[in-house]
Parts: sequence; structure tokens; C-alpha cells
Amino acid sequence: MSDATWPSADDGWLDAARRIDSPNYDERPSGASISLLVIHAISLPPAQFGSNDIVRLFTNSLDLDVHPYFAQISGLRVSAHFLIRRDGELIQFVSCRQRAWHAGASCWNGQARCNDFSIGIELEGCDELPFEEAQYTRLFGLVELLRAAYPLDAVVGHSDIAPARKTDPGPCFEWWRLASLGNLPGVLS
Repeated sequence: MSDATWPSADDGWLDAARRIDSPNYDERPSGASISLLVIHAISLPPAQFGSNDIVRLFTNSLDLDVHPYFAQISGLRVSAHFLIRRDGELIQFVSCRQRAWHAGASCWNGQARCNDFSIGIELEGCDELPFEEAQYTRLFGLVELLRAAYPLDAVVGHSDIAPARKTDPGPCFEWWRLASLGNLPGVLS
């Protein structure tokens, strides 16, 4: 992704990502500064990979008859800015200038409503299985671009901002890899 750029400083869409618009976003509060990256993990059905069910969830088109678990999440209106598939494919659902609905009830460094000031990156994965090398490679490139574009203070997991509710990206995520990028502020491990 070293050759990837933002097509316009004003629109927040990455040209290297496949764009799939999600309706699950709104405007950031006036004056909000993007200072936090939140790493998530998601798989649908749970611990299964390769379907388009994550895309369907983020676009409100999930077929509830496909898997019994889907009845539990019916009615969810969620999204993330980015999804990195197991093979490293990068999909963008929401402009970075908008507030994606990825963090839910959350708090970081005493500031609630993390969606207001964060960018959400979903990795196709789960707590029980390691992530793929292609995902780390893509994540590194994306983090480099985002930290060049925004005044980031920290990179955290969903579990760090919502510890009573969330465990992702989970124990299989190798935080040391992000820390190895150097000069990346606030990488938790």
C-alpha cells in the first residue's frame, strides 16, 4: 500500500480500498479530531471466514435465514471504516471524515463516545484463531497512511475501549507487530 494515496484531502476515501457504502454512519461532532484507531475482529458466522456476511451486516442486508446466529444480531446497525479480509483485501464502508458505528458504548482516556474521534478497522477473524500474514501486511500499510493523515494518539483494541462488553481483536492478535512499526503512539500490547 505504499503507493496508495487519498484521492482528495476532503473526502476521506482511500483509493486502494474497494468501496462499499454503508448506510450506518453519521456526521462527526463539529470540531472532532480523529485521534484514535480501534482494531476489531469480526467473523460471520462466528469463527467462519470467506462469506460476504460481514459486508451484508454492514450494509443492512444480512439474510437472517442463512445461520441461526444471525437472529441474535438482527436489527444491528453497525459499520466500520475499513475491513481487512483474510486474504488482505481492503474494503472501505465509511469515509474517514464520517462517524462509522463501530465502537458502541465506549471510553478512552476519560473521553466517552469513541466513534466521535476514532477510525474503526475490522479484521476478519475471531478470538480463537491467528490472523493471516496478508492481514498484518495490509494493516501496516493502512496504519501508515492513517497516521500520516490524522493526529493519532493511540491504536487500541475494541476490548480496550469497551472492556465489559468486548474481547476483540482477541488474544491471537499480535500487538508487537504494530509496535514494531516504530514511532506509533499509544500502541497497546
